Amino acid sequence: MTIEILASRDVQTMLNYYVPTDDQPPYYYVDEPPAGVARTNTSDDTHPVVIHDARGKGDTFGLDISGFQFVNYPSVEKDFDFLDEEKIKTAYYAEVEEILRKYAGAKRIFIFDHTIRRSPDAQIAPSKARRKRVHVDQTPAAAALRVQHHLGDDAERLLEGRYRIINVWRPIGNTVAHDPLAVADYRSIDPEADLVSSRLIYPNREGFTFNVNYNPRHKWYYLSDQTPDEITLIKCFDSDLDKARLTPHSAFKDNTSPPDAPQRQSIEVRALVFDSE
Repeated sequence: MTIEILASRDVQTMLNYYVPTDDQPPYYYVDEPPAGVARTNTSDDTHPVVIHDARGKGDTFGLDISGFQFVNYPSVEKDFDFLDEEKIKTAYYAEVEEILRKYAGAKRIFIFDHTIRRSPDAQIAPSKARRKRVHVDQTPAAAALRVQHHLGDDAERLLEGRYRIINVWRPIGNTVAHDPLAVADYRSIDPEADLVSSRLIYPNREGFTFNVNYNPRHKWYYLSDQTPDEITLIKCFDSDLDKARLTPHSAFKDNTSPPDAPQRQSIEVRALVFDSE
């Protein structure tokens, strides 16, 4: 299916990049930090940017070209309210696997989590806040740890082949008006200069994400008026050095959105994707 072509609507807005608050390596405590320790030693470095409307330009992007892809793939669960966790993990996870097989060429898939985001004033709970700082969910070290953590005895063999982490992001409930999702074209970033590994500290383990330094060369895109039938595939890691390896992304404020439009709701499913088996 093709994405419907509408009039281009680029957005002038602000994005929050990374700036350290001390001279130590960056970190973030997922839960409450120890007494006397700051939750993070990072802050926002805010810059004006233009987010380009990708609608009608889908052929210029792709998971292996830009690191992201927009796909029209209506959910078979037309009345799915995404409130039933078990149904999400059975019916919707199966649908996500089909998407990854079709558009990423996946042979083996392991979905390791999902996040539902809703407005804080919605009469539905719980949900997680939108990320309004530019970031990448995984570093190479974190991706390898994910494989080892989730795939057990198969991990060593799977790590010898190509493996990826791909997020499948879909609006739910209504067309996106407020806080759309912006993605950066991998071809416009300088991985060595722009990406800063940050410890993500859980109570019983550690992970790693990338904070992102500002670079005026970054090219940003979003899909205007993205509907629940339209998904964004976001590559967070790729072991293939010859492909687009990741996609910095962030929610952003669109001042052109009608004030009375419904608040954004979304589901983001994260998966390990293997080219073998």
